[in-house]
Amino acid sequence: MDDKRDETLPCAPGKASGNPCPRSLPHSGRVMAIDYGDRRIGLAVSDPSATLCGEAFTIINRGVDSSAQSVADEAAARGVHTLVLGLPKNMDGSEGERALLSRDFAALLTEKHGLAVTLWDERRSSIEAHAILHANGRKMKQHKKNVDAVAASLILEGYLDSLK
Repeated sequence: MDDKRDETLPCAPGKASGNPCPRSLPHSGRVMAIDYGDRRIGLAVSDPSATLCGEAFTIINRGVDSSAQSVADEAAARGVHTLVLGLPKNMDGSEGERALLSRDFAALLTEKHGLAVTLWDERRSSIEAHAILHANGRKMKQHKKNVDAVAASLILEGYLDSLK
């Protein structure tokens, strides 16, 4: 399987939060994938052995600073050691406005919260998420509530598969 890892942003010890690097997260265990959206942020967390997706859910995007704090809190509460953030690239591999927003969010998680973030090429994850929801009988109106969580689980699945 192709590794869609784009790059890993190193953690930032001693920056703004004064936290060590990485922020008191264990050195092995869970992985959290993030699908960063304008209204909702999809989060998917692996099982402790980082083999399968254990849970997927969304949080409301209440602004970049508040959302970064929420993601950092969710990661700490679940014992997450690795963050994987979807990087929405264009089909030709170029990066547009959405990719820049994701890069800025990753930088904030790193600089303010001391968390290392791996950026992951997420082309087509939202399209695949909609297809999965449709195939399972969900109507388009119901997709809004779940599509970001499903997209995050697809990002997580791709990342975990690359580790095998």
